[in-house]
Amino acid sequence: MADLKNVYKASNIQIASENMDLLEEKWGKKYPTVIRSWRKNWDRLTSYFKYPQPIRRLIYTTNTVEGYHRVVRKVTKSKGAFASDMAVLKLVYLATMNFQTKWSGMVYGWPNILNQLSIYFEDRIQENDTLN
Repeated sequence: MADLKNVYKASNIQIASENMDLLEEKWGKKYPTVIRSWRKNWDRLTSYFKYPQPIRRLIYTTNTVEGYHRVVRKVTKSKGAFASDMAVLKLVYLATMNFQTKWSGMVYGWPNILNQLSIYFEDRIQENDTLN
């Protein structure tokens, strides 16, 4: 839904709020529960606007996480039952290793993002954290 993207990809919280009003005007009757949920949780949903745009993009982009979940679901869904919890853990571990070998995507603008993260989270980012 492109209208929702206009909310969370807005350049600042004021524009996001205006886009939310437009979203509600266009889709409010069809999806009242979704609009109500966004309105109710607005402060939490928009808290990432305190960060610069590259960090915000990192926050709202979940393609990698969704891809990983898809891989785990694929390997566990096809099994009827597991002999033990350890059997599930082994299967998920192997799926994770397979996912890591196939995933070669770099985060666009990572050096800039890492610099900004080290400003906002200086107590959490170490000098050797590169993730490249």
